[in-house]
Amino acid sequence: MFRNQYDTDVTTWSPAGRLFQVEYAMEAVKQGAAAVGLRSTSHVVLATVNKAASDLSSHQRKVFKIDDHIGVAIAGLTADGRVLSRYLRNECINHAFVYESPLPVSRLVVRLADKAQVCTQRSWKRPYGVGLLVAGLDETGAHLYYNCPSGNYFEYQAFAIGSRSQAAKTYMERRFEAFNNYSRDELIKDAIFAIRETLQGEKLTSSICTVAIVGIDEPFHVIDQKIIQEVIDSVEIKEDAAAAADQAPAQDDDKSSEAAPMDI
Repeated sequence: MFRNQYDTDVTTWSPAGRLFQVEYAMEAVKQGAAAVGLRSTSHVVLATVNKAASDLSSHQRKVFKIDDHIGVAIAGLTADGRVLSRYLRNECINHAFVYESPLPVSRLVVRLADKAQVCTQRSWKRPYGVGLLVAGLDETGAHLYYNCPSGNYFEYQAFAIGSRSQAAKTYMERRFEAFNNYSRDELIKDAIFAIRETLQGEKLTSSICTVAIVGIDEPFHVIDQKIIQEVIDSVEIKEDAAAAADQAPAQDDDKSSEAAPMDI
């Protein structure tokens, strides 16, 4: 993507029918640290990669609690994500005050999409450069939505956004049909697997990822790092054992194929 005469403000259409500033905002989401979401019939899990700007700094938070039944994970400009998270909290608080009941997830997502859409139609504003995975549980069940900077929103069984998210999508596409029947622990494990796919060889530890969950009788919360590290360690032990088991028959075959020398 590069600068051209049709991207001076967000209300200028190109001859091809494109709004370049909206596309630039969507590109900012692709450049952000990866975030994944998975849902079953009873739980929704969010996981993000924590990337520090340098070795001397701490990472910025990518997972935010909105209400007891809703949380979000972001990819893109963290500052924009914080502003939108505060807006979502206010909407939940106002709804609970007026109606004395939790705000349905779908209604909150529509309000967020409407707020993002306004920024694509005002020349003195810019689109929010952040994508949000909204995880929630209400009377209709568990939900996972993706809100785009363009004002569009989609509901998913599983989804990934951010840098190298295609690897996580490919992993989840191979397994998503079983997600509805997953237990809480299985969903967490697959979220960690999906995040690992985005690291491209970098070792996964609990210090570089955040995992949060919401479910039936379980308010939205971030899972303790010690628990995440235990899950990672257990998975690595099983993988090492499986690799060793695969190597053993191969070595036996090599030995059996060695013919004894012939006496002449």
